Amino acid sequence: MVGFLYISVFVLFQVSFLLQLYYIFVVHRRLASYRSPAEKAPVLHPVSIIICARNEELKLQKNLPAILEQDYRDFEVVVVNDCSVDETHLMLLEMSGRYPNLKVVTINEHKRFKHGKKFAVTLGIKAASHENLLFTDADCVPASDQWLRLMQRNFTGSTEIVLGYSPYEKLAGFVNKLIRFETFYTALNYLSYALSGDPYMGVGRNMAYKKSLFFKGKGFASHMHIPSGDDDLFVNQNATPFNTAIEIEPEAHVWSEPKRTFTEYINQKLRHLGAGKAYKHRHKRMLSLQVASAVIFYLCLITLIGLNAQWWLLLAVFMLRLVSQVIVYKKILTKLNYADLVWWLPVFDFIYYFYILALSIVTLFKKRVQWK
Repeated sequence: MVGFLYISVFVLFQVSFLLQLYYIFVVHRRLASYRSPAEKAPVLHPVSIIICARNEELKLQKNLPAILEQDYRDFEVVVVNDCSVDETHLMLLEMSGRYPNLKVVTINEHKRFKHGKKFAVTLGIKAASHENLLFTDADCVPASDQWLRLMQRNFTGSTEIVLGYSPYEKLAGFVNKLIRFETFYTALNYLSYALSGDPYMGVGRNMAYKKSLFFKGKGFASHMHIPSGDDDLFVNQNATPFNTAIEIEPEAHVWSEPKRTFTEYINQKLRHLGAGKAYKHRHKRMLSLQVASAVIFYLCLITLIGLNAQWWLLLAVFMLRLVSQVIVYKKILTKLNYADLVWWLPVFDFIYYFYILALSIVTLFKKRVQWK
């Protein structure tokens, strides 16, 4: 019986190990070796930047000037003031006097009608004057005044969606490292799969698409009942191998403020993961297999240690996987402004997969989430 258990676990260990190497060298290596295409005097189409904000007076006051002062010829910034009860409206009114390219859309609270972010985004899109739309959040700031130019330069040929990247600020503490590591893994996947011809999500803190695509796909109609997903579900339903591009130049990054406490972060993650249930079936299978293979790899490793398997063989397999990750992921971490996290790979890789598994189980039972 022990011998059968040992063989079964060892076979699972080998299969999961090979699957992990596949993700590292076949899928993720595409991002490691990716180089932005040489720029050929792009056509600078007019652009509408859309930001939805609810009670974000201080963050808008801090971050909005860097967006309004982008080095670009023709653009507007549409801020949707969504039922704010602070002084956001006064601050935006004052800022409108200084920036003629700022357009404000105000949504007032209704006693019986409660809405989420998708309604605010839809109104922002309808108010936008231009075909090319670029999205970010109130707590985000571009890395440079070239952000707008670099994102929109990808709208060539058949491109209708551009997936950008938004790192979180580096702060002290374990929670911040976990947040940044999880953000890295999320970007690692959605950017790599986009390069593989199978885009499945994007992040609304830094993402662009065509206004015509939004209306052609009937906006958020099919998932309006899901509180989150104005970014990833839209991409999941409308992205194809031929209409999606990525932009990861450092000057095109958009920096975001991370959550400060573990509780805030968990609530944010539960909201985001809740949208994953509406992904296309092949994408759910694809992502589930990746997480499952990593979890099985670690569980089998622990089990084989308990069964007194050859320690040198287990160590060799573990180190081969780890070295493979370091070789491929170090390049990507550097590109994504998270180079310091390479030394945390052995720790956070283990934590990440079990943590995602646990949160995924919780989302099966947690029904109620909200934007703000």
